[in-house]
Amino acid sequence: MPLGRRRNRIDRSLRERGVPPEPQHRERERLETSGPYDEADAPDDGVQRIDLGSMRLPVIAGMELRVDVNQQQKVIGATLRAGESTLSVSAFAAPRAGGIWDDVRNDLATSASGQGASLKETEGPFGTELAGTVTVQQPAQPGQQPKPVRRPARFLGVDGPRWFLRGMLSGPAGEGGAGAEDLEEAFREIVVVRGNEPMPVREQLPMTLPADLAAQIAAQQEAAGQQPRDA
Repeated sequence: MPLGRRRNRIDRSLRERGVPPEPQHRERERLETSGPYDEADAPDDGVQRIDLGSMRLPVIAGMELRVDVNQQQKVIGATLRAGESTLSVSAFAAPRAGGIWDDVRNDLATSASGQGASLKETEGPFGTELAGTVTVQQPAQPGQQPKPVRRPARFLGVDGPRWFLRGMLSGPAGEGGAGAEDLEEAFREIVVVRGNEPMPVREQLPMTLPADLAAQIAAQQEAAGQQPRDA
């Protein structure tokens, strides 16, 4: 007996008994989350967000946003500042099945160790995170060479549907001090826009500038008499 005809008879029998047939199309499974959010699960919370293409960052009173652009005016990074503390965020492509935060944590810890710093796993508001120190280049003083220094840092990571969001807290917030809670809340309110284009795993999702912000940066560069460069 053809399978299609048998299924039709089953459906008709169910209808006769008042039992609705099983739906043929199921909606995408929606997982409860308190943030960060996928575009499909973004809340209608009234929070104003700046659209940077692959990420929408919350606008929070008393918090500054800095975007880093290269010579082609392409956005390569975004940082939120609260007092002396900062949160740098990036979004990356991830596989359909499983996340990449476990592997990324291992790579970050190994890299820090190789530079004379140290990052250890600990539990935070977003699950497992890394906390400790990282090595950064201290700005050179006149007549001196730049030298590496160790600074406190925390790495946050969240695996989403085909994306991974990473945040790095530094300054006092890197030790759980001033600004940590505000920046954690900002991280929680980020919306990630993955898009449908196929991308290699761990490749950074493309970021763009809103037209008004791009015009503002261009005007500042023109006023300073400078060619476009890293911000």
